[in-house]
Amino acid sequence: MLRHRSVALVTRDPALYGELAGFLRERRFSTVSLLPGQRIPESVAVVLTSPDEAAEISHPHVIVVAENGDRRALGAAVEHAVELGAPDGDLIVGIDPGPRPGYAVFADSTCIAEGILEAPEAAGPFASQLRHRFGSSHVLFRVGMGDPPSRNRIVNTLLAHHRAVELVDEQGTTPRGHRRPRDALAARSIAHGVGRSVRDHLPSTPTTGEITNIQRLSRERSGGQITISRSSAYRVYHGEISMADAVAETLATGASSSRSAATPDARVARRELL
Repeated sequence: MLRHRSVALVTRDPALYGELAGFLRERRFSTVSLLPGQRIPESVAVVLTSPDEAAEISHPHVIVVAENGDRRALGAAVEHAVELGAPDGDLIVGIDPGPRPGYAVFADSTCIAEGILEAPEAAGPFASQLRHRFGSSHVLFRVGMGDPPSRNRIVNTLLAHHRAVELVDEQGTTPRGHRRPRDALAARSIAHGVGRSVRDHLPSTPTTGEITNIQRLSRERSGGQITISRSSAYRVYHGEISMADAVAETLATGASSSRSAATPDARVARRELL
């Protein structure tokens, strides 16, 4: 995408400059590098700077970048400024539930950010960072109905962060292809869906059917070698352990038991020798 407005990186901090220069280059933003006090060209849509240097910069749209801030929310704010100007409208965030949920952030009809969250609970801090970056905008989260364990965890963490949430029937929204690109593409479709508002926390106790389904998935994951225990399935449901780790643990336990059964007790072996 060719953009006609640029981003100014204005700082004397070499560490921050190096990180943000790579961040902007990776996202293919046109950039201008300046020091505080230098004239900012009219083509600059937004200025990135450190908290200590923000007061030295005269520009209508300055984004202060903390060292430990969420770069996904920062990317959305920069994209919005370059494409649409100052952030004053509503945002819609589509989330495709799963162990690593996909997300897509829309301002009007423009997608200003998309990607993957590390876990369902990561939706909460991400929501807080969006609120920080788009303080004047109403942010609505639309979460797909699929994958109930992940869905409920996502919804509950968003409600805990006092975010507006809707549930959207995501049937037909997940395109074919490798999982990671599909997540973000499905999140785009979910963002454009019509959902029902959710105000109360969703159940965190799995049904018997959900636990049985997790066990079935473990058999598929292991190629039919094992079925994880119900206790392990509960841990997978609550996000305490991934399916891959649960399968690996069960396989390792089985291998250990086999070795133990195959190796006679030393005292029994000694009596046999006597």
